[in-house]
Amino acid sequence: MADSSFDVVSKVERQEVDNALHQAEKELNTRFDFRGTGASIEWSGEESITLTADTEERLKAALDVFKEKLIRRDISLKAFDAGEPAQSGKVYKLTGSLVQGITTENAKKISKKIRDEGPKGVKAQIQGEELRVSSKKRDDLQAVISLLKGEDFGIALQFVNYR
Repeated sequence: MADSSFDVVSKVERQEVDNALHQAEKELNTRFDFRGTGASIEWSGEESITLTADTEERLKAALDVFKEKLIRRDISLKAFDAGEPAQSGKVYKLTGSLVQGITTENAKKISKKIRDEGPKGVKAQIQGEELRVSSKKRDDLQAVISLLKGEDFGIALQFVNYR
């Protein structure tokens, strides 16, 4: 019988992030406490988002609004790396980026965790920016998924191609 397997990936649905961004933008434009603060949010490039406001407090509040919209769209906050607020002339700016793909370092941590604490007979292979986990028993794969869900690797993990 062939081995069963699944892939561990760290990907973000860009359309969902775009929807969250537009919802946050709409809220910033309509909420009373953001009137006249110059608060705005927009894409800057393919993977980064820029927030601007007149004061640092309003900038942090705008960031909270955006994070709330990400959570509502089932996007992990680990997938958005917010930078530090910086003053640029009279306005404050914050640039955050989407974190996608599993780095080699994180992939090694995950595979070591599977080797050390996972069931016997489970193999993990690094394949580019994802990790393939395979085993003869499907129950072992379920155990590995629950083991990885309980651990914090600092990135958002998804489990795909379960077969």
